[in-house]
Amino acid sequence: MTLPLADRVAVVTGASRGIGRAAALGLAAAGAHVVAIARTVGGLEELDDEIRAAGGAATLVPMNLTDFPAIDRLGGAIFERWGRLDILVGNAAVLGVVTPLGHLSPKVFEELMAINVTANWRLIRSLDPLLRQSDAGRVLFLTSDEAERCRPYWGAYSASKAALQVLARTYAGELKGTRATVNLFDPGPVRTRLRAQGRPGEAPETVPPPETVVPGIVRLVSPGFTATGTTVRFADAGAMPAPT
Repeated sequence: MTLPLADRVAVVTGASRGIGRAAALGLAAAGAHVVAIARTVGGLEELDDEIRAAGGAATLVPMNLTDFPAIDRLGGAIFERWGRLDILVGNAAVLGVVTPLGHLSPKVFEELMAINVTANWRLIRSLDPLLRQSDAGRVLFLTSDEAERCRPYWGAYSASKAALQVLARTYAGELKGTRATVNLFDPGPVRTRLRAQGRPGEAPETVPPPETVVPGIVRLVSPGFTATGTTVRFADAGAMPAPT
């Protein structure tokens, strides 16, 4: 059986837990070599063990996404080893603090924007030449409906996701005429640490686990999915054609 992502090289951020970890496992199972980025070395090592046990392959990159020079170096390192990059899944994000905007500390706001927005721009800046060299470069950023809801006390997180959406759609427009695409994926309610932080009273068993959304992610980064500049919600991902 031909794997839909056979011989593809994929970067996944926030790969040590939650949706990032599930996505890394899913992309590896679909045939991709996963470049897994996360701050937690132990979590990355556990991910690597699981990928290799299933017959897949991964390269571990322990990195804090606020280390912007390290992101700048990432593109050169990938070029030296593979000469191209086929997939970027920008998953890593932080919630910050759910609080009135007037009570939010500058430090929390700046870190939230650094990880949720600036780091993704730096990834685009570092990896763009490699994605253009792929025969089917695929960029997928994870977003949230909080970008449109603008709920009280969620302002900083909502603003960061709205900014990410603008970056993604702008980048998609800049890549028109190439073989690369850029899309956004809203997974909806998923059992993650970030969701638990924002909804401390919610029973975890009432929310689907991260593995639920992985088939949608695999479809969106597969060569056969050629739409660009779109936002796909998990509820609609099941209606998409199988990855090719």
